[in-house]
Amino acid sequence: MEVKKIDHIGIAVKSIEESLPYYVETLQLKLLGMEEVESEKVKVAFLKIGESKIELLEPTSPDSAIAKFIEKRGEGIHHIALGVDDIQARIDELKTKGIRMIHETPKIGAGGNLVAFMHPKSTGGVLYELCQKPGAGVQK
Repeated sequence: MEVKKIDHIGIAVKSIEESLPYYVETLQLKLLGMEEVESEKVKVAFLKIGESKIELLEPTSPDSAIAKFIEKRGEGIHHIALGVDDIQARIDELKTKGIRMIHETPKIGAGGNLVAFMHPKSTGGVLYELCQKPGAGVQK
């Protein structure tokens, strides 16, 4: 299984509204859209950067993972998302190589993508997300 590309880089922010001018006006990135992912208690904004994206993550609850991340580490890079075609096969393959998964099966994330995170204790301290676009996957 190969990783297709870096799909996006997730950046934890206290406020998307306050952060957007830097990305849109200063860096001149195109805002692709915003949505709330209730299951993760976050509001997200995606910005296009070449063939990848930046995902701004704002907590919507003080008990969300992003709120806890910001409280502990401050705003900044939260995760790197790797685009794959068959997320479950990739999860299974990584597990055979000793990678500990936060999610053993994919779940629905922003934009309807299937997502699963690798535990940073298995990846040299980096939180990686596997990301499969809706409708992608190996035809069986």
